[in-house]
Amino acid sequence: MIAKYNLIKTEKNTKARLGTVETNYGTYDTPMFMPVGTRATVKGVSPEELKDVGSGIILSNTYHLWLRPGPDLIERCGGLHSFMHWDGPILTDSGGYQVFSLAKNKKKDITEEGVHFKSHIDGQKLFLTPEKSIEIQNKLDSDIAMSFDECPPASADYEYLKNSVERTLRWAKRGKKVHSNKNQALFGIVQGGPIEDLRKFSAIETVKIGFDGYAVGGVANDDEDKEDMYKAIDYSIPYLPEDKLRYLMGVGEPRDILEGVVKGIDIFDCVIPTRIARHGQAFTRDGKINLHNAKFKEDLTPIDNECDCYTCKNYTKAYIRHLVSVEESLAGRLLSIHNIRFLIKLTEEIRESIKNDNILEYKEKFLERYEKNNK
Repeated sequence: MIAKYNLIKTEKNTKARLGTVETNYGTYDTPMFMPVGTRATVKGVSPEELKDVGSGIILSNTYHLWLRPGPDLIERCGGLHSFMHWDGPILTDSGGYQVFSLAKNKKKDITEEGVHFKSHIDGQKLFLTPEKSIEIQNKLDSDIAMSFDECPPASADYEYLKNSVERTLRWAKRGKKVHSNKNQALFGIVQGGPIEDLRKFSAIETVKIGFDGYAVGGVANDDEDKEDMYKAIDYSIPYLPEDKLRYLMGVGEPRDILEGVVKGIDIFDCVIPTRIARHGQAFTRDGKINLHNAKFKEDLTPIDNECDCYTCKNYTKAYIRHLVSVEESLAGRLLSIHNIRFLIKLTEEIRESIKNDNILEYKEKFLERYEKNNK
């Protein structure tokens, strides 16, 4: 079977949705945060630990796995699930974002056929097309594959964005045509920057092609303005079908998850929980904290008194601060476990607030406390 979305209810005061997604690896509740396992691993966190923190779908990256170790090897290992020992659902992105963000010297030649660029690893000349992206994802055997799209910079002008949207639509049709894994859902991606008519056009035309779910893309670029991100969601959501999963790509800050849910988004992914962990930072109910700070040297309390993760049950800030200060890798591991659990627990509480039709109250209360020390 392919991943299927079931809408349970829409919160009475907003567009927030409570639902489930059925997969070959079980049924999972939405809204959901998906940890990112770019190279077939969530950095520093084992599959067993991911299960312990309540992970559902996790994300892996087509571009990186194409380069190393290669889709043929992963296919011979029985697919990505077997290769990485993960018995839950996996979403693979198309590689499009990495082509436009990681390409060697960021020099690329975008043609109608595909994108010529250089590997960020060794400068090798590469060529990625919509067909190649889907072929790789078919071999990876993820549960959800993403269409290959162009990710223009947020600063692009109207004419560039218009041409980009039209090209992405043509690429989406080509990718769908060659998609052959009958156990794998295929999602389309809506682009168009913060421009209302382009987002509307992209959404309507992408839906016409007919996909198993839809993503709002182009919102996680380094130069993206938050308000532009929220506009992109607002301009896309009204034209996406209610019976399909809605995915906001590359977004994982607590405020952005809350804003996205209220606007009608179901699933999110982001590298932020493990990335900030490797720099000694942690999410807490009272905002982010930096364990490099000397004030935690003798702090014998957990990272977050209200967290139920393994890290918070067993370790103090003082101990983790010690690990950070002596550059022990366990620090990043423990903080990653906590940070992932923090965002997953956030979505669990969001789901409860949707059930009770009080998500706006929950959002206001959460952010008032969370952002008080982060201004």
